[in-house]
Amino acid sequence: MSEPTFEKPLQPPFSAEKLATVNVHLRSLEPQQILAWALEYLPGLHQTTAFGLTGLVAIDMLSKFAQPDSRPPLIFIDTLYHFPETHKLISEVEERYGVKVHVFKPEDCKTVEDFEKKWGEKLWEKYEDIYDYVVKARFCYLTVEPGRRAYEQLKVQSVITGRRASQGEERASLQPLEVDSTGLLKLNPLFAWSFAQVEQYIKENNVPRNKLLDQGYRSVGDWHSTSKSGEGDAGERAGRWAGKKSKTECGLHKDYFDMQRKAGVSALLYRIMESLNRPS
Repeated sequence: MSEPTFEKPLQPPFSAEKLATVNVHLRSLEPQQILAWALEYLPGLHQTTAFGLTGLVAIDMLSKFAQPDSRPPLIFIDTLYHFPETHKLISEVEERYGVKVHVFKPEDCKTVEDFEKKWGEKLWEKYEDIYDYVVKARFCYLTVEPGRRAYEQLKVQSVITGRRASQGEERASLQPLEVDSTGLLKLNPLFAWSFAQVEQYIKENNVPRNKLLDQGYRSVGDWHSTSKSGEGDAGERAGRWAGKKSKTECGLHKDYFDMQRKAGVSALLYRIMESLNRPS
């Protein structure tokens, strides 16, 4: 059977039929082949990563067949609340693979102090929807924020993610290629891999990893919402968003329009409360 033909690069609109045809083809490929296909067919391709294990595997795979200047640029959204070990890992990745990581922070905020002066302390506890928007999302009710600036400045049309179906919850029905509500193409090259396969690849290829994974953490995000996994905790993402059982996905992979609605309401309440608490 001959392989299907696609335009180079893929062009919108991305109908359900067109996407289904692409995914039938990609599901027959190994992750390395999916990545090679993406370099050829996906427009404005970048890799958004928080340097989790799956994202690191994709970075390593690409380094084995693509020269640094032909690999998708790496984008890291610095919420300002990442662990020091995460920042150290970024430096290791840059040195190991000869790439530059593009780092984007909340607008006009270089430090935690800057952020809390602008938004107050523990925003993630008071207004989680605003926090997810302000530190990660591509659009914001109040200002243009990190992801949006990253995608506009770098002309991002497609991104490689580290999501896998075996991570469960909202990712259980994951496909190799998806298009979100804003038209952004999301490639999930390791969508069919298990955590065991990821771990095996990391070990066999000596891929750098976050040192916190050797200290009882299973998944690493912001320090205020990440805890060590306790006895009996199930799943490779145990410990993320501690105490919030209903939260299973970070801001970058939530539905944009739903986030916009929630953040808009929360932002209005936030401004009202701030005005009421402000000394007269």
